[in-house]
Amino acid sequence: MRIGGLQRCSLIDFPGQMAAIIFTIGCNFRCPYCHNPELVDETAAEIPMADVLAFLRTRVGKLDGVVITGGEPTLHDDLIPFIKDIKALGFKVKLDSNGTNPDVVAKIFSAGLIDYIAMDIKAPFHKYESGIGRPVNIADIKRTVELIKASGVPYEFRTTVVKALLSPADIEQIGKDIAGAEHYYLQRFIPTKLLNPAFLRKTTYTDEEFAGFRNNLLQYVKCCSIR
Repeated sequence: MRIGGLQRCSLIDFPGQMAAIIFTIGCNFRCPYCHNPELVDETAAEIPMADVLAFLRTRVGKLDGVVITGGEPTLHDDLIPFIKDIKALGFKVKLDSNGTNPDVVAKIFSAGLIDYIAMDIKAPFHKYESGIGRPVNIADIKRTVELIKASGVPYEFRTTVVKALLSPADIEQIGKDIAGAEHYYLQRFIPTKLLNPAFLRKTTYTDEEFAGFRNNLLQYVKCCSIR
């Protein structure tokens, strides 16, 4: 497991839990608005996995859970053993994923290893490659969505909304693509540290427009919120 970051405590990344966040190195997407470029281009300083586990042992009884995010965690062959090590310490585990490795996600569900999963939905299925900068097997994305919806594990789907990449019609189509989902979050794009610095000039929609998107999406998903 290649780890490029460790946040020792967060109150907002794992719903209802106080959690540490582990950032894995490497991603198979190149989303221009990604705010973890050092993980994507693999320039982040690597933290030994043993050091991360040693830290977590000092937080037993103090933290509720651990978030594993990236980059894309499912690219790592030792993800499942790593999750097992964390679970053995008594922590709940949340996994963040882009959904490109449904076989890995299926194995994690079958083993009962995670307590929450969040999947990023980058664009409507029919134009997925337009927002990620790489070819993608959309069948894998669709399969992961269905695995998550049927898993019985608490979950969320979420989309970072960049106005230049997603039209109102695109946002509605995402709702149709994930129809029946329990929780869907629209995330405001905030131009800070980005993989593509040109996106520092990009914008998102107004609060009023977001409210309209949310109300419209409720015909497709059970709960829609804005971050």
